[in-house]
Amino acid sequence: MLGVFSSSIVSPPDELVAAGCRTPSPKTTSTALLNRFLETKASSVSVQIGDDAHLAFTHHSESPLRPRSFAVKDEIFCLFEGALDNLGSLKQQYGLAKSANEVILVIEAYKALRDRAPYPPSHVVGHLEGNFAFIVYDKATSTLFVASDQYGKVPFSWGITADGYVAFADDAELLKGACGKSLASFPQGCFFSTAVGELRSFENPKNKITAVPASEEEIWGATFKVEVPAALAATK
Repeated sequence: MLGVFSSSIVSPPDELVAAGCRTPSPKTTSTALLNRFLETKASSVSVQIGDDAHLAFTHHSESPLRPRSFAVKDEIFCLFEGALDNLGSLKQQYGLAKSANEVILVIEAYKALRDRAPYPPSHVVGHLEGNFAFIVYDKATSTLFVASDQYGKVPFSWGITADGYVAFADDAELLKGACGKSLASFPQGCFFSTAVGELRSFENPKNKITAVPASEEEIWGATFKVEVPAALAATK
């Protein structure tokens, strides 16, 4: 799956900008990235949302344990990859039909977060159990909400293209060609929300997240890590 968003929706993270500056490497534009996805991924589908957002996905070669799904409801677009272990109980919690799947559940969870502000975003994502990564884009508010499970079982990366778009994908090699070293694995157990304005851990929302420069041999330009409080680290 692939999501590409202009700087009018999300400002390129400073850590990824810095990573690209430390080790300059070839990049391509967001349009070239999207075209490469459509050309190399069989049976792929793309959705353009206004002038500043694109989503694309395919069911081809997906893992049976990590299926991809797409849905849109009330101008909320969502790409989801993975499976939730507690989907049944969450459907009851949100009053959803028995036929509702993970992508519909995430849209409803996001709507609850948006409409019940200041409901903590970490609570919404923290209730999800299983292996997952998802991209939610709320066209009505131009809000982007992205998250990955606490175990990082679904490969998920983000980077910055040559024309300053922020891209998210489950294929790191795809992003590498477009983002160069302005690229990182999306940290497990974390979410990024333009409403919050930063990357946060949903397991430890008060803990700071730092970007550690990667070596030149690595595909990444940086690695994001959730800092452990000194008192806790001393007990380990």
